[in-house]
Amino acid sequence: MAGVIRHRFFWPVATLLILLASNLFFSPDFFAVDVRQGHLYGSLIDIVRFGAPLILVSLGMTLVIATGGIDLSVGSVVAICGALACLRISGLSDQNSVVGVLLAVGLALGLALLLGAWNGLLVAQAGIQPIIATLILMVAGRGLAQLITDGQIITINSSPYKLIGGGYWLTVPFSILVALVVFGFALLLTRRTALGLLIESVGGNAEASRLAGIHSRRIIFTGYVFCGLCAGIAGLMISSNVSSADGNNAGLWIELDAILAVVIGGTSLAGGRFSLGGTVLGALIIQTLTTTIYSIGIPPETTLLFKALVVTLVCLLQSPAFRAKVFHRRRKPPPPQPDRQQQPKVEVPA
Repeated sequence: MAGVIRHRFFWPVATLLILLASNLFFSPDFFAVDVRQGHLYGSLIDIVRFGAPLILVSLGMTLVIATGGIDLSVGSVVAICGALACLRISGLSDQNSVVGVLLAVGLALGLALLLGAWNGLLVAQAGIQPIIATLILMVAGRGLAQLITDGQIITINSSPYKLIGGGYWLTVPFSILVALVVFGFALLLTRRTALGLLIESVGGNAEASRLAGIHSRRIIFTGYVFCGLCAGIAGLMISSNVSSADGNNAGLWIELDAILAVVIGGTSLAGGRFSLGGTVLGALIIQTLTTTIYSIGIPPETTLLFKALVVTLVCLLQSPAFRAKVFHRRRKPPPPQPDRQQQPKVEVPA
């Protein structure tokens, strides 16, 4: 039992189960999953579906943090990509054109890669501290999203684009399938190849990795590019789900939720070892917490405070030092043993 409690996933899984079970007091059919018109419906399905954008952003953030960096610009990238895709689709003569929607999606994702590469160049090549380099795009990117939308909310009516965030495929929400594909791709690259070991090496000590022959700058650059791509896909999901683009509010504060998800999942902000599965658990915890807040009926003005308290509690429970002080009594030191004086040797005369 002690070994189970010490497992790194024990407290995140326990927290997720407690949050899910607490909803039964307010919604007895919370765990019910129905099939309507060939589609899966239910609270559990909604948690994963609405949490898919956060899962994607958190996956990209995990690799960036594992290299010893951080990306505060993912929220702005979410807004930019959603705004660009919706602007392109709104200008089509036929918004249901599959080719036109695919071109808009490709254009938005291409811009996401460029924005991620921009962050990577500033951090890896220019040597700017990650929090400052990404803060630049965080501020400027939100203005760029407003510029793309001209300060207005762009509304579209496109069935193919609606599929990305609000559609279904094989009875399952399409956004969940996209998140699973990205998670599987990242897991394959980092755990079935040497890339994961290289990322952990760079995050542990970038200079030592460089001296060992590892292209640490290239690894850091790749992490930011992947993070930008994940944020771009999340931006398409969010704008697709509501069939509109809001450059001011889309992806607002999602970077903070992503960082919390990574930390809850067991990845250290100092870099080094990381866990993609733990990150997914952290993102589901945050989304479940949001759903629980709404079901309980907590006033909106106290929502952020309640979320902060729960996340703080989870992080404290994950801390071995905190658990040692709270749940374990300090062992009394053994009493000092008296020093045994060595008896003088007596030489026996021959």
